[in-house]
Amino acid sequence: MTEAADLITTRAGSASDAGLRRAINEDSMLAASPLFLVADGMGGHHAGEIASGTVIDVFAAHVGRDSLSIDDVQTALAQARSAVAQLPAGTSAGAGTTLTGVVVADVGDEGYWLVFNIGDSRTYLLSDGVFEQISVDHSVVQELVDSGQLDAAAAAVDARRNVITRAIGGGGDSDADFWLIPADAGDRVLACSDGLPGELSRAEIEAILRSETVPQDAAERLVREAVRRGGRDNITAVVVDALSVRSRAGGADIHSTLPSAARSAEADPFDADTRPRVAAGGDRR
Repeated sequence: MTEAADLITTRAGSASDAGLRRAINEDSMLAASPLFLVADGMGGHHAGEIASGTVIDVFAAHVGRDSLSIDDVQTALAQARSAVAQLPAGTSAGAGTTLTGVVVADVGDEGYWLVFNIGDSRTYLLSDGVFEQISVDHSVVQELVDSGQLDAAAAAVDARRNVITRAIGGGGDSDADFWLIPADAGDRVLACSDGLPGELSRAEIEAILRSETVPQDAAERLVREAVRRGGRDNITAVVVDALSVRSRAGGADIHSTLPSAARSAEADPFDADTRPRVAAGGDRR
């Protein structure tokens, strides 16, 4: 589907699957300009499904705008926290969700990507031939890696991998991290739940993003391959391409070249579902 936006003209695709071990798909997603988001719910017994859907519904109210500011996103996040907190009794206990993705932003009348993240769902960028993870996981294991207490190989098999340190709901009130990135025509952004990198290595994700020229095809293949590898968690992918970006001169920078491989996650980290640190007996940051 092509979305015509003044700042960034986008084309997006999305796919989601419950996987092979989960009875319920607690992931929710939004792929409509100017918002391209993935939420991974937690809480079980439909609580996570309701929490992630509630948060996405809040942001969906902004579909059709040319752009969103950081203040707009912060306001929507506050509304989302309130909405999750007000879920009916019996549903809201333990309900929470991660949230990651990108929105189109206007900086000096130029198109920018505004990436934000709460939890361990991820946002990647393929731009000018370089593939990188933009978001940083809010997880106990990531904190241990950052402090030098775990290396990447140990992190892949650590039992605490599913314990997140920030979420919307789930017993906490956490802030999002933000990144503001100049957009270029030809950029490809991937937002995904942690079920995707749990099954496919970084190199494998990159290779699929480079080989599938249509965003919908890329999203479907990423999810399909992750399910084929074991599907131990819910898996969701949103892929968005920048077809044109408003230039500094006021015109459209049109890029006709489609997006053109490495850390592995070969272990089985999904013996437990995503859960907040408070549920595991620790303190939330």
